[in-house]
Amino acid sequence: MSFASDNTGPAHPKVLDAIIAANVGYVPSYGADPLTVEAADMVRELFEAPEASVHFVATGTAANSLILASLSTPFDAIHCTACAHITEDECNAPEFFTGGAKLLHVQDEHGLMDPAALAAALGSHDPRSIMVPQKGPVSLTQVTETGTLYTLEHLRSLTDIAHSHGVKVHLDGARFANAIAALGCTPAEMTWKAGIDAVSFGGTKNGCLGVEACVIFDPSLSREMELRRKRAGHLFSKHRYLAAQMQGYLSDGLWLDLAQRANAAGQKLAAILRAHPEARLLHEPQANMIFASLPRRIHKVLIAAGANYDLHGKLDSGSDHDLMTARFVCDWSTTDEAINTFETLLAPR
Repeated sequence: MSFASDNTGPAHPKVLDAIIAANVGYVPSYGADPLTVEAADMVRELFEAPEASVHFVATGTAANSLILASLSTPFDAIHCTACAHITEDECNAPEFFTGGAKLLHVQDEHGLMDPAALAAALGSHDPRSIMVPQKGPVSLTQVTETGTLYTLEHLRSLTDIAHSHGVKVHLDGARFANAIAALGCTPAEMTWKAGIDAVSFGGTKNGCLGVEACVIFDPSLSREMELRRKRAGHLFSKHRYLAAQMQGYLSDGLWLDLAQRANAAGQKLAAILRAHPEARLLHEPQANMIFASLPRRIHKVLIAAGANYDLHGKLDSGSDHDLMTARFVCDWSTTDEAINTFETLLAPR
């Protein structure tokens, strides 16, 4: 019963097979090999963006930070929500890689940035003043860190506002595939057709060992991204092993199939929690991540039986009747057996 994170599960065998297939002979290093070229072309085809630049890195932190550095200057503000992944989970890496750009928080509801609040935030910048951060890019997390989803219309409303103020928009897509599976749209519809300028297309949380694709739809930014990746130490010498993961991930629609599996498991788990008389969902779960509160005594039963999830607070401190919030995440490998066992343990007694 592992519901701690979609980072904790195994890589898919087809991704491992792709790495083994790539592990033959000698090829040019640092991304000059044929496999990297082929994998980048597969990403462009997926996004229906033949002119996009594609840059593979091993971590989502690197992908987000290097893209934002390419879209901003050190004296800019990067507009995001207080619960954005770049705020909560990246140890100031965006500030480091941008050389000092400041993360400014825009009001959200259930993790979704409010368009009116973004318009107000961007409109408040005084370009004549050298005393304050300058107007910089917008960063959106999809799926959000609360498990909710931006609709295509919501994305377009935010990108229209950003572009009207002359700034670009980055999409943090660590769970990009889960969002596509839930919305039933195409990658193009959720990115450049909705006004997104660059996206971190994640693979690590959805069946890969560790690969993310930085997809930048403005090819004029490609050179800067290449230089920043190298300078930051994120250009692998044996780059074919990153590319092989992406090739295996994209072949025969595996990326979408795995996301559909994870979402289905997440929705099943959400339905079980929703039906429990003492459980309360904090946000409406729309993909593979659920936030819910349960009494401490129930958490004790679940955890003692081997359930593993992200519990907020101390299990051994406080009344058994106190509500404690937890995050539950399913990945492609989450089994019906694990969910059924969880349901049995959760049954009122």
